[in-house]
Amino acid sequence: MNDVRVAAIASLTPLEELDSHPFLVDTRGQHAVCARWAVERGYVLTRQLLFYGVRPDHDELWADVESGEVDLFVAANEGVLARAVTSVPAFRAECTRRGVRVETADAPPPAYDSAARAAVHRRLSMPTAGYDGS
Repeated sequence: MNDVRVAAIASLTPLEELDSHPFLVDTRGQHAVCARWAVERGYVLTRQLLFYGVRPDHDELWADVESGEVDLFVAANEGVLARAVTSVPAFRAECTRRGVRVETADAPPPAYDSAARAAVHRRLSMPTAGYDGS
């Protein structure tokens, strides 16, 4: 039996939303939820994608499907999917048209206390020391 090859979709979200939507900012956490979802089903995670407002027909979204490396897309939840693509209904329709499944893990996001938010912020912040702008 062939393994189901999964592409995990995470949404890029501005760091300014860390306090109100920490899970939407935490792309590493989103991918971890998708990876657990795939493992629980015996699927193979082959891609980790990061998008923000990509068109459902964008070529890069479908490159791995066309090359035969992805059979299924998964996002951590509907909110993540809604940030990643410009239109969830249009994305689902394009998946149906191309014969690719799309799922959501629907696991509850991890708890984000102030220490967890600070850790996400540190991970996502780029240091500027020594940066000369070139």
